[in-house]
Amino acid sequence: MAASDALHFTGDPEADALIGRDSLALLIGFALDQQITVQTAFAGPLKLKQRLGTLDPTAIAATDPATLEEAFRQKPAVHRFPGSMAKRVQELCALVATEYGGDASRLWTEAQDAKDLERRIRALPGFGDMKVKALSAVLAKRLGVEVAQPLAPDYPTLGDVDSDEALEAYQAAKRAHRSASRGVARA
Repeated sequence: MAASDALHFTGDPEADALIGRDSLALLIGFALDQQITVQTAFAGPLKLKQRLGTLDPTAIAATDPATLEEAFRQKPAVHRFPGSMAKRVQELCALVATEYGGDASRLWTEAQDAKDLERRIRALPGFGDMKVKALSAVLAKRLGVEVAQPLAPDYPTLGDVDSDEALEAYQAAKRAHRSASRGVARA
């Protein structure tokens, strides 16, 4: 997949290497990146691979939903909302299996232009404006995907994280921004 040996999103070298080399793992991490820490979200694909024995999208799409949910619930849980996130990941895997022949990287490698890439990302379950921008930034800045460049925002995103230290700095800036936003909202 990658122009990167690892994406430094978890602090766990094995999980970071997986999301750096496996396109589906990266998409699953983004799907999970909601109401939990970045580290927990992007460690989720490794947990799933360990619990299911695979990250093959066709196999995950065909997995009994109760079995997949149980894999999400095992301690430590993959997500704080294991039922809904198991369903979302299964839907994501089904889409990758049917639309992209099981190769998640085709989402961006076969995109005709930025507009086509944006349409493809938005078609993923749970991917709205913020995830379009964040995934595009990672694709453009970390993985060298040219077609993603126009979609990458000019403010700091996960696409700017290239080390464990950069992740800490990114998260500190994000917390400061949220805190300042809350202060303005209260005023």
